[in-house]
Amino acid sequence: MIDNIFGNQIEFDNSLGKHREKRIGIHHFNQIDPPDPLPDQPIEIRCTTGGPMPFESIYCFFTTDGSDPGNTEANVIELSQVSSVWDDLDWSYVRNWRITLPPSASGTMIRYKIAGRVVGSNHWVYADNQADTSQAGTEFTIYVDNDSTPVWAHKAIVYHIFVDRFYPGDGKRWNETNSLLDFFGGTIRGVIDKLDYIQELGFNTIWLSPFFKTTSHHGYNASDYYSVEPRLGTNSDIKELINQAHRRGLRILLDFVANHWSKDHPTFQDAIRNPRSKYHDWYFWRHWPDDYVAYFDVKELPSVNLRPGPAREEMLNIAQFWLKEGFDGYRLDYASGPSFDFWPYFRRACRTVNPECWLFGEVVQDAESQRVFAGRLDGTLDFLLARSLRETFAFGRMTLAELEAFLKGHEAYFPPGFNRPSFLDNHDMSRFYYISGMEKKKLQLAALMLYTLENPPIIYYGTESGLSQDRPMQQGDRYVFEEARLPMDWENQDSELINFFTKLNELRRSHPVLVNGTRLLIHLDSENGTYGYIRKDGAETVLVLFNLSNSLREIKLPISGIPAKAIDHLNGLQVGIHSGAVEISLPARTGAFIS
Repeated sequence: MIDNIFGNQIEFDNSLGKHREKRIGIHHFNQIDPPDPLPDQPIEIRCTTGGPMPFESIYCFFTTDGSDPGNTEANVIELSQVSSVWDDLDWSYVRNWRITLPPSASGTMIRYKIAGRVVGSNHWVYADNQADTSQAGTEFTIYVDNDSTPVWAHKAIVYHIFVDRFYPGDGKRWNETNSLLDFFGGTIRGVIDKLDYIQELGFNTIWLSPFFKTTSHHGYNASDYYSVEPRLGTNSDIKELINQAHRRGLRILLDFVANHWSKDHPTFQDAIRNPRSKYHDWYFWRHWPDDYVAYFDVKELPSVNLRPGPAREEMLNIAQFWLKEGFDGYRLDYASGPSFDFWPYFRRACRTVNPECWLFGEVVQDAESQRVFAGRLDGTLDFLLARSLRETFAFGRMTLAELEAFLKGHEAYFPPGFNRPSFLDNHDMSRFYYISGMEKKKLQLAALMLYTLENPPIIYYGTESGLSQDRPMQQGDRYVFEEARLPMDWENQDSELINFFTKLNELRRSHPVLVNGTRLLIHLDSENGTYGYIRKDGAETVLVLFNLSNSLREIKLPISGIPAKAIDHLNGLQVGIHSGAVEISLPARTGAFIS
């Protein structure tokens, strides 16, 4: 079965092409150290040059007062070449350049561009888009502050709701439908009616799909960011949902699309009808009025010009509006779409309204592309981990040794505090339960790992109760996302799974070591399908074990920090501790959580 999380990005020819593209010309890619600078801390800026064009010198043009770094008043510092590296794949040299910017005070917004002068000419090339003018060159921004991810976000256990498919409301039935594209009838009132269900499961945070005025069931093509789609409810319903959630101790996140909106948006309609529209520059035109930049060239979704200007200000105002209404943060759709310098301003605008808001982005790209969001957002959704968990536990195409090698690199790669909300599936990929062949134990093992790694777990509605899908998303040359968006089956729920996820939520809440502790490999027998690690901090040590095989496995591990009367909390069994070693019989395809 094809699992199309990253599309064709991971195919060798495409990876090679991307690698070579990054080696030709002048590139920066937000490579700074530290990734999220603190006040009064020097900032190292790095870039590379390569390919057939020889660069005589590289300069950084920057401002610290919010003005355009392309103007004549910008500060200018020349970068130094620090090394020349041979690249076998491109069969050429890559030159590395660096400069250190002086420290800045808290609240400073450093805006900068990087340009190289070609040898023997006055020709300049700007990173990263290889523009030949300052006005067109890529602009980068660093927000210098003491602002870190809110503490509560690290402790979040998130329940992801797709509103149209979750619940119509007490006393209401699902709509009669003929297509997965139809409106099934889920409502905001339905979410309110199920808050007790979510709370009793043990979740403490809700991620709500877009509810703005729209023509679609999914809501990612909004035409009015200030009004609730009438099919889903009213603005008053949203206010009540927020109040009811907060009353129960539940935080609530909104799925927010900054990159694009519907062609039906009034500003876009004015821009295509009026050649002198004041909204003309809110969009990117190749040829007005019918050729414009859109999300993946889908004309329904024109991209919004989020460079400095009125469209950016409007988007920031919208974000502030819903935080003022009471939302606790945003999951940011297609965060890699807007320009590099947009997100620092977005974060500052949001934190001004709610200093404790949680902001994480959807970046379905490689680790390097995600890491550059450090300092811009609190973090990014962990698509890389999702793929590894699916490959290991659902498909069996990744060995436990390969999984451990991935985790070691993954945990070390991102800067401290970079938040990576983790998941097994979502609305844009086949459900885990489906790709596992409806094997409950595979789902349980994958969920055990999801919950016992560092970052906040996210559960897509219905995963906790055995909701699956009828067909794969990949259907010929089409990818049908709606297959993973079937309505919640409230009448046929798997009580064993519900109890299992309730237990995982309880363990996550009652063992802070799962959030704050380090992970250490304690056992790996890839051939026999057994694996284990500890999570430990100064207060507690817990042991997590997995048996992916089809046979009972006897495991004996010398380990310190586990109490003499240890309990496997997942299965409610006492564990033998003899001569400082944990001894456990682990049934086929089961896990254990021992402390």
